[in-house]
Amino acid sequence: MAALVRTQLAAGRGKVTVHRILATLSSALGDAVRHHRLAGNPARPTAIPRPAATERHIWTPGEATQFLHYCHTADPLFADLVEVLIGTGLRKGEALGLHWEEVHLDQHALYVRWTLSAIDNRKLILTTPKTRSSKAWVALSPRVETVLRNRAHDTIQPLRGYVFHQPDGQPLHPEYVLNHFHALAAKAAVSRTTVHDLRHLTATISITGGVPLTIVSKTLRHSTLSTTANIYSHLTAQAARQAVDCIDHTLSSSAPPSPDPDRQGRPRPPDDHIPQSHNQLTAINPAPHSPTSPPPQQEDQKTATTAQRDNKKAASAFLRKRPPTCENAGRDDRI
Repeated sequence: MAALVRTQLAAGRGKVTVHRILATLSSALGDAVRHHRLAGNPARPTAIPRPAATERHIWTPGEATQFLHYCHTADPLFADLVEVLIGTGLRKGEALGLHWEEVHLDQHALYVRWTLSAIDNRKLILTTPKTRSSKAWVALSPRVETVLRNRAHDTIQPLRGYVFHQPDGQPLHPEYVLNHFHALAAKAAVSRTTVHDLRHLTATISITGGVPLTIVSKTLRHSTLSTTANIYSHLTAQAARQAVDCIDHTLSSSAPPSPDPDRQGRPRPPDDHIPQSHNQLTAINPAPHSPTSPPPQQEDQKTATTAQRDNKKAASAFLRKRPPTCENAGRDDRI
């Protein structure tokens, strides 16, 4: 495994690519062990440390404008590709695999159906996008529509095949696109970035411009909204601060409501206009007793004792008057 890592790094592959190769190989060998085709997984003891994420350098809108201005003069056809990448948020492979059949200018949208990639930087293949959401439609702005219309007008052959291609109609090689992009960026005197980071530029401009995160996630075609939130959490935090600052500014700049002049100096209504519910509340609360009268609690206890005595007398009188019957004669009435 160590020799494999050295060979892959010597071939020019990056640490992230080598990490994915080892992870895929370990998964395949693990399946072989579970199906009893191998006694053990030789890749399991190998430590596969995940490479540390490098800090992305995203162009500012000014740098993007400066690059496009130079590129439209130096290489107009390549400028069209960059315009589409920034204006739609497509991945590099998705833009290079785009066919005219998937571009619907009348619907102001395009559909992602293919991804162009290179095997060992030589053989080009077309594959379907990795997730179902990646195959969704992408809205087109008037600027991107103009770029595509001009490109379609300049195309001699019928509108089929690749949108971005070589003079012979073959697709552009991903490695050529990357190298040519870096060369044009150096000549345009802008900072160095990657083609994939143009996708992050699209998201950065959208989020800082106030576009809801759900719409940004739909434009980038992330599988979940949490993916977008995790990648651009620093931008959402800035938007959250802007939101509370907006609330603070609105409340601080708003004047307190002026008093109603119709309610000032209004005479108090007479007692006969007091609502009935208010009179009922007043009747429930009796006036305080005088020092010479007994407290209210003692009066209530005295009244209850008198009522019990009267009830006992009435019950005794009723039993004395009750005639005996055949059913209850000589019978104990207790249950």
